Amino acid sequence: MADHGFDLLISARWMIPVENDGEILEDYSVAINSGKIISLLNPTEAAAVNAKKRVRLDHHVLMPGLVNLHGHSAMTLLRGLADDKALMDWLQNHIWPAEAAHVADDFVFDGALLAMAEMIRGGTTTINDMYFYHGAMARAGLASGMRTFVGATVLEFPTNYAQNADGYLSRALEERREFLGEELVTFTLAPHAPYTVSDDTFRKVVTLAEQEDMLIHCHIHETAGEVEDARREQHQRPLARLKALGLLSPRLIAAHMVHLDKDEIELAARHGVSVAHNPTSNMKLASGIAPVPALLAAGVNVGIGTDGAASNNKLDMLAELRQAALLAKVGTLDPTAVPAATALKMATLGGARALGIGDKAGSIRAGKDADLIAIDLAEVETSPMFDPISHVVYAAGREQVSHVWVKGRPLMQERALTTLDSSALLENAARWRERILGKGKTA
Repeated sequence: MADHGFDLLISARWMIPVENDGEILEDYSVAINSGKIISLLNPTEAAAVNAKKRVRLDHHVLMPGLVNLHGHSAMTLLRGLADDKALMDWLQNHIWPAEAAHVADDFVFDGALLAMAEMIRGGTTTINDMYFYHGAMARAGLASGMRTFVGATVLEFPTNYAQNADGYLSRALEERREFLGEELVTFTLAPHAPYTVSDDTFRKVVTLAEQEDMLIHCHIHETAGEVEDARREQHQRPLARLKALGLLSPRLIAAHMVHLDKDEIELAARHGVSVAHNPTSNMKLASGIAPVPALLAAGVNVGIGTDGAASNNKLDMLAELRQAALLAKVGTLDPTAVPAATALKMATLGGARALGIGDKAGSIRAGKDADLIAIDLAEVETSPMFDPISHVVYAAGREQVSHVWVKGRPLMQERALTTLDSSALLENAARWRERILGKGKTA
C-alpha cells in the first residue's frame, strides 16, 4: 500500500458504507482518486499510503450523501407563503397563482440556488427535481456542484413556460440538448400527475422516454380525493390507468404513492416501479401515511424526498429520515417497522437505484463516485454514542453535517459552503420576498 498515492484520504471515527444493513466500520479511511473511491483502508493501511490531502474526522460518521428523490427546488422562494391548506386549495388558490405571477428563468435559477445551499448544508448530494425553466435548474446544479436530475414538468394547461403538453415536451427536449454530456446533470420527463395529464400525453411521454432513454417522474396516488375522482370520472384507479398506458416500468419514479391497495403494491413491485416517499409533506398536507413497510416487503424500491419547501417547509433529508422511520411505526402500530438502517438505505442507496445511479452513488464502495458526507457526533444532542446509525436517523440534526463532497469535490468544509455564497443568496431571497409581496420590481 505504501507505493500508492491518492488525491484525498478521508479518515473518520465511524463509517457507514450502507451496502450491508447495520454495517459500521471503525477508524477506517476512504482513498479517493479523480473523484472515485479507490479503496476502504483500515488504520494500518491508511497510515502507509501517500495522499495529496488528508481529512481527519475524529468525532464524525462518514456516510454516503443523501439522495432527495422528490423536490421542487425553485419553490423555496415560496416557503411559508400558504400554510395549513388542503392540497388542492393550496395548489389552485395559492401556489399556482403565485407561480403565474412570478415563475420565469430568474425565479427558477435563484430559487434553485437557495434550495441547493440548504440541501448541501443538510448533507444532500443529489436532487431529483420537477419544475419549469429547466435550463435554469441545470445551471444552478452546475454552479452548486450537486448531482442534479432536472424533471421536465408536463401539463395540459398553460403556464408561463408553455401553452400545452406538446409545448412542454418540445421546449424541455430543446433545453436538454444544451446539457447533454454534463456528468452531474440528467434530464427526466415529469408528467405532473394523472389528474393534470391526458392519456395521449402519457403515451407520448412513454415513447419519448424509451427513445431518449429517460426516466419518468410523476405524482401518483397522493391523496384519497385524487383516487376517488379518478374512479368516478374514469371508472378506474390512477395506477390501473397508468399501467394500461405503459407507464409502469423501472423508468418510473412514483412520488407519494400514499393510497394503495394490496394489488397496487404488487403491481408496482412486478413492474419495477420506484417510490419517492415524502413523509413530512404528506403529513403537512394531511395526504395520509404511505404504506412503506408493505412496499418494502413486496420488494418495491423506496427512496425518500422532501417535496418542495412550499409544502414541507424544510429541505432537510435528515429530518425526513426520522419522519420516515417514525411514521412507518405509528402507521402500522409496529415499533420494528422501518428500522434505522432501512431508513438510511432508503435515503441513500434506494434513491440512487431509483435514479439509475446505484453503480455511482448511494453507498461507500470501491469504484463508486465519492459522494460523501460527514456528521459530527461530538455534540450534547448526540451524546453518549452507542450506535452511529441510530444517531444519524433519530438524533442528529442537519446543523451537525460538517463536510460534503460530490465526486470528491468539497461542496462544504467545516460548515462553510465552498461553491455558493450564503450572503448573496440571503440578499437575493430578501429581494424575491419583496417582489412576491408586490413591493419590489417585477422585471
